Amino acid sequence: MDLGLKNKRALVTSSSRGLGYAAALLLAKEGCCVAVNGRDESTIKDVAEGIHKETGAQVEGMAGDVSLPDVPEKLIQQTVDTFGGLDILITNAGGPKSGSIDSLDDAAWQKGIDLCLMSHVRLIKAALPHLRKSDSASVLTITSYSVKQPIPNLLISNSVRAATAGLTKSLALELGKEGIRLNSILPGWTETERVEELMNDRAKTNNSTVEEEMRKQVEATALRRMGRPEEFANAAVFLVSPAASYITGILLNVDGGIIQGTF
Repeated sequence: MDLGLKNKRALVTSSSRGLGYAAALLLAKEGCCVAVNGRDESTIKDVAEGIHKETGAQVEGMAGDVSLPDVPEKLIQQTVDTFGGLDILITNAGGPKSGSIDSLDDAAWQKGIDLCLMSHVRLIKAALPHLRKSDSASVLTITSYSVKQPIPNLLISNSVRAATAGLTKSLALELGKEGIRLNSILPGWTETERVEELMNDRAKTNNSTVEEEMRKQVEATALRRMGRPEEFANAAVFLVSPAASYITGILLNVDGGIIQGTF
């Protein structure tokens, strides 16, 4: 199936590793010009070079912390300056601090809001003037299955990512008349560095092992395993592509069947 992505221009934030990296790599394989982003300049330049060597696509590495107020606009402008425009925006960010209501102070909450809500708001707002010039404008926000089914000890993530889901749905309705599509993926447990870190924290908290925590987690999914980053990327790249031109406003679970509710 031709997804219609050749020569489209994309920015994928927080893409030095994990889900963001997998999405950026597949976009490049499909013929996109891709801007990748991470906090460390040396690392993200190496990532960009590696994707370029593997795919032959034009790939630009852009350093910056998307939780900082001035960074999203700079990343959008860098992408437009490099590629001459923007067709696709995938807004991804790391996870906030874990903990309970008693252990999380106001500073942790504010950092979580800046990281997991305002980064999406600022990126989308900065991108809109350029997306309005595209004939295939698409935005994908990356949240978590916790939007529909809260995860223990991830109170900030459970709360703030739900706000991003509301943002995505609202903007899909608001911007649809301009031909701009917005969707969100709610990933489940996937084999990434972030998940390894969370499993390590659980093992320490429960006086258990990482292997035991992994076993307990996969038993909660219908498919009885964790996802692979490339499985997430398959869904993400389809949703932002012209092949999905009549799909907007959806919150797609890519979670191995961990969400037990009907909707």
